[in-house]
Amino acid sequence: MRVIVIGAGVAGLALARGLLHAGHEVEVYEEAPELRTAGGSVTLWPGSTAILEELKADYSGIGRRLETMESWARDGRRLLTIDLTVPERRYGHPTVHVARSELVELLADGVPVTYGAAAEHVVPERAEVRLAGGRTVRGDVLVGADGRRSAVRRALWGDDPAALSGWVTWQGFTTRPTALTEERRAVMIAGGNGLCGLIPAGGDRLLWWFDVRSAPGKPFWSDDPHVADRLRERFGDWAEPVPGILGSLDDIDFFPHHRHAIPGVWGKGPTTLAGDSAHTMPPTMAQGANQALEDAWLLTRSLGDLRGYERARSKVVRRPARLAATEATNMQSGWVGLLPDGLVTGFYTALLRRYSNRLLTAS
Repeated sequence: MRVIVIGAGVAGLALARGLLHAGHEVEVYEEAPELRTAGGSVTLWPGSTAILEELKADYSGIGRRLETMESWARDGRRLLTIDLTVPERRYGHPTVHVARSELVELLADGVPVTYGAAAEHVVPERAEVRLAGGRTVRGDVLVGADGRRSAVRRALWGDDPAALSGWVTWQGFTTRPTALTEERRAVMIAGGNGLCGLIPAGGDRLLWWFDVRSAPGKPFWSDDPHVADRLRERFGDWAEPVPGILGSLDDIDFFPHHRHAIPGVWGKGPTTLAGDSAHTMPPTMAQGANQALEDAWLLTRSLGDLRGYERARSKVVRRPARLAATEATNMQSGWVGLLPDGLVTGFYTALLRRYSNRLLTAS
């Protein structure tokens, strides 16, 4: 089949890579003038690392394999530890944290992409897109993988259905040495002021992020030129390494959290969606890139049944999306320290399977 993919993010590149390996003809069109490598880093759970292996995308030289995920109190007390080696043994694939730039570069290797080609008009019933400059492309299948502001989704659904969840994230990398930089631990520290997350991303980098509840109707501090000072005021008395990181903030990225109800069917005729175009969700469950890879994996196997692909994916992707929409991770408190580590590890291991069409199919 001839497949037109709009968008060269994680979903679009992974899909194109899978389809090319399966012998299909693929054309990828991206609005940006070059590969979009901006952004922080992402945690890839066992289903996703299994998919990368099937895509022959060798991730062994990037990122950091994670062995534990810990919850701390703001004073540094460890409340809970999830042993990530348990799902690694159960499913045969590790949990890895990688810079988004490295992930998209890995997926883009060998995939032909036309950059600077924005989709201006989409005809879903004919799998047809008019690109900036007037060129029109048409395929047997059209896939919108062009993110939350998707032009393809707009042609299918109308207005953007996503709304602000009430939380925002400030994030960046630090190369300042910390006790966590060279380890294999992901740490989340929650308190009344919000949440701080810290995860090693390989290459002497530590991803930091702060989740803060936003003001009604307006992203918190979105236009404040002194946001670094605001973060220091809010989180500066937390346990190390938080104060040290706050003392050297640089290149701070901001994004508000969005959520929307995910329909059971999201396409029409020969046109469908993948990635954030189909299921925008807050990052609190670390599932955005994972669900994009899951879309690519299943759609590669379902080109002849697009509505079947959508129903199968919506059933699974609704689970993390609904939980992420509650922002429950950001509101955890000291009671989590009452839970046995082994019990929560077992629950989380089962949850990862429920969030993955790839793992559900393999079991």
